[in-house]
Amino acid sequence: MAGPFFDEIPDVALAIYAHPDDAEVAAGGTLALWAANGTAVHVCVCAQGDKGSLDASVLPAELAEIRKAESVRAGTVLGVKSRFWLDHPDGELEDDLELRRQMVALIRDLRPSVVLAPDPTAVFFGQTYINHRDHRVTGWAAIDAVVPGAANPHYFPASRPAHAVRTLLLSGTLEPDVWVDVAASIEAKADAVVCHASQIGDGGDLVRLSVRSRAADAGNRAGTRFAEGFRQVLLG
Repeated sequence: MAGPFFDEIPDVALAIYAHPDDAEVAAGGTLALWAANGTAVHVCVCAQGDKGSLDASVLPAELAEIRKAESVRAGTVLGVKSRFWLDHPDGELEDDLELRRQMVALIRDLRPSVVLAPDPTAVFFGQTYINHRDHRVTGWAAIDAVVPGAANPHYFPASRPAHAVRTLLLSGTLEPDVWVDVAASIEAKADAVVCHASQIGDGGDLVRLSVRSRAADAGNRAGTRFAEGFRQVLLG
């Protein structure tokens, strides 16, 4: 059965992801679509991206700076209004009080109606991929930062006034139950992903094909040409 679709164009949206390229890969079509229709789209990157290479000769600090610049360029392509960096080293993210405090402060400052984050329950993708620990940690921390963290004034009372997020959309999920039609923004997503040259090398054309292919697979499930799927949590 096709759909259901998430058709809302939120006034403010915050995407919380682990690495510099994660927002583009996971939800770039959705973010580009919303930005083009007036949403103030913000992205929070929790980790530096300093270990995003298997080349032992690469200096992590230099890689982190390269990836930050790539992320800024990608955000420009998508129409992102602002991007925030929590600057934790890759592989060292912890679902602890400090990470949640940082997220709560950002949510209360920006006051988004929709927050996007990785689905932390998605661990094994078939027999060939295990979801990165940083993704899982970011997802759990984001969930707890949204509810009860940001919504309850007794959590982190030194932060700004409490804010209740209406909708949580979890990407990279094995159980999508809502879809965003990204036919109008799939090329912007592909262009944004290609900005992350340190991760894809010279394979821009192949990456564009991969982005379209994955969105087409999701679209086939949703009943449209191109889509991105999410697990939706309605918070009132």
